[in-house]
Amino acid sequence: MNAPSPSPQEVTQLLAHWSQGDDNALAELTPLVYEELRRLAHHFMEGQRSDHTLQTTALVNEAYLRLADQTNPSWQNRAHFFAVAARAMRQILVNYAESHRSQKRGGGALKVELDDVALVSPEESKEIVNLHEALERLATLDSRKAQVVELKYFGGLNYDEMAEVLKISRVTARRDWEFAKAWLYAELHYAD
Repeated sequence: MNAPSPSPQEVTQLLAHWSQGDDNALAELTPLVYEELRRLAHHFMEGQRSDHTLQTTALVNEAYLRLADQTNPSWQNRAHFFAVAARAMRQILVNYAESHRSQKRGGGALKVELDDVALVSPEESKEIVNLHEALERLATLDSRKAQVVELKYFGGLNYDEMAEVLKISRVTARRDWEFAKAWLYAELHYAD
């Protein structure tokens, strides 16, 4: 039987202690956030095709290492931590996809930190890079809507968590998501 999930307040408190330099808090926090990061990465991977070859574990491990390696982190709360984790996962995927595309063209200039077995097919690399570029365009038009996509798509946050991170209402978070989803669909499917 699994242990009960920690409350958001417990995680926020451990994050605050870690921010203040308490290594014991990091040790206690690690299994709690690692499982949540796995859940978020799994949520992201569920939306991919069934033949997707990127391993959830490799993505989680790399994101966790980036988060744990920060000096003097200043986490506001649990939702803020997972928002930063979402951004880290997005950047890892984009870096990996761009590296894969670059190597295919003979460049190979970007360092790939994911395990060699965590491969992304050429089609998936193109999709990830296209999504990233579309999100960058959306961010120039409305940065909050781009953040909502990042939080929901890459971080798996729900509307309440997105609202907390962005300091907006739940209804606004939902509306931003619906608008951004439609905008991205049009951008990715009808742009030449």
